[in-house]
Amino acid sequence: MSRGPTAPHYVPPHNLLTAKTVAVTAAAGTGIGAAVARRCLEEGARVVVSDHHERRLEETRAALAAEFGADAVHAIVCDVTREDQVQALIEGAADRLGRLDVLINNAGLGGTASVLDMTDEQWLRVLDVTLTGTFRCTRAALRRMRDQGTGGAIVNNASVIGWRAQEGQAHYAAAKAGVMALTRCSALDAAPYGVRVNAVAPSLAMHPFLAKVTTDELLAELTAREAFGRAAEPWEVANAMVFLASDYASYLTGEVLSVSSQHA
Repeated sequence: MSRGPTAPHYVPPHNLLTAKTVAVTAAAGTGIGAAVARRCLEEGARVVVSDHHERRLEETRAALAAEFGADAVHAIVCDVTREDQVQALIEGAADRLGRLDVLINNAGLGGTASVLDMTDEQWLRVLDVTLTGTFRCTRAALRRMRDQGTGGAIVNNASVIGWRAQEGQAHYAAAKAGVMALTRCSALDAAPYGVRVNAVAPSLAMHPFLAKVTTDELLAELTAREAFGRAAEPWEVANAMVFLASDYASYLTGEVLSVSSQHA
């Protein structure tokens, strides 16, 4: 039973990102990436969406362009495990938008396997997308922002599983804990250039793909742990990301913001 609001109120925009330029990884589909791209557009930004899935990416771009205008949203295909594609994303986004103010690192890959049965390939694939992919994009964006000389913000998508234990999630938990550590350390490297690096740590954000790959029993168990007795909507996580990307968070860096009560 829900212990809080059953229908969360969608907060209207407040022009938090007016004149900002934003790139978002893993933005195709209906999850957090697409939600944060939409939220950034609502808040006045111009946005480059990216994803490795070209067809879904174009569908996302077209839907957003129909609502916000073709000049406001662009798409660049990017597999974050490919250094050449990461470079093309960052440079392409800056070239199309005039500069790059914000990077949202949303790309991640999960899976379920016991450590006893997990293969090297399973382990390495999850870490390559989730942790090393975030590193690659962060490095490229920081170099671009440093050379621009106008500061900027990077927001990483971590997870509460980086703090807590969950059966079958050793690779994903290790990757997300790594994203948290990467956030804290890269924030110090970025500070001399006026670039802030922060992360959000959601627990359970419901969208169709999650429902497709997760059993009803596990979803019920995870939902029961939540303080409000329900999963977050993707746009509720996006709200936290937009705050961290905005000038309202001007003195916030190296932080991991939990979008949940589930620290442990």
